[in-house]
Amino acid sequence: MKVEEPDLSLSYTYADYLKWDLPEMVELIRGKVYKMSPPPTSRHQTIVVNLVTEIKAFLKKQKCKVFVAPFDVRLLRKGKQNEDITTVVQPDICVICDPTKIDTRGCLGAPDWIIEILSKHTSAKDLNEKFEVYEEAGVKEYWVVHPGEQTVLVYTLNDAGKYEGILKPYVRTDKVQPKTLPGLTIDLEEVFERSEPEDESHYVRI
Repeated sequence: MKVEEPDLSLSYTYADYLKWDLPEMVELIRGKVYKMSPPPTSRHQTIVVNLVTEIKAFLKKQKCKVFVAPFDVRLLRKGKQNEDITTVVQPDICVICDPTKIDTRGCLGAPDWIIEILSKHTSAKDLNEKFEVYEEAGVKEYWVVHPGEQTVLVYTLNDAGKYEGILKPYVRTDKVQPKTLPGLTIDLEEVFERSEPEDESHYVRI
């Protein structure tokens, strides 16, 4: 029997997550429930489509696959079983190169590359909690896209398992080559093409 609403003050696992029947999407981060933001703006969706178009064209002859939200990514911690997972996220875009991680429920384990598009509702979470769990889980590359500033922050995992970032964000006129997909070049002019202005007053600055 599915429960109606989790108590946001409690801690939960993936087993609990599967029982919920909620009117809105949620994520679990270290056991804590985070309600997803309101439906994405047209600008957000335009950027997602533009990015996925570039990535998918490159992946046609490769084993890697690209997925967009809603798509459950369950991040395992060492020694934990599937039901004991306490982090289940829905990245805006993720690229997975290990087909054994993909199952009928989504992805079990760290994607190779995750891209989050900031909104005024998610910017703090994307830059803090998600940054930490992606680093801890071993996501090799993490991009944070700021629609208002039309910039991209790029973080790559070093040999010590920590993220290293560029000194300043990439801007609209830049072309960026993700380390996880050698040979791919993302043209940010095309990524931000036809994305309409929106209210930026509540963003966390990057």
